Amino acid sequence: MSEKELGKKWDRCLADGAIKFGTGLGLGIVFSVLFFKRHTWPISFGSGVGLGMAYSNCQNDLRSSYLLHRSEKE
Repeated sequence: MSEKELGKKWDRCLADGAIKFGTGLGLGIVFSVLFFKRHTWPISFGSGVGLGMAYSNCQNDLRSSYLLHRSEKE
């Protein structure tokens, strides 16, 4: 994997992490205000789920270059 490809993957990981963290944070705030009487745990839970999903996607993306793929012709 070249340095350019690695840089692009890291950029995708950081962008994906920011989007998923922000979405989880936003949903946590909405659920906290509407359903859970302004407790803070839904905000933490939503943020954690978003970061966990981003971490998993990033891990799969970075490992994909090391996996062997079967050709479609076989």
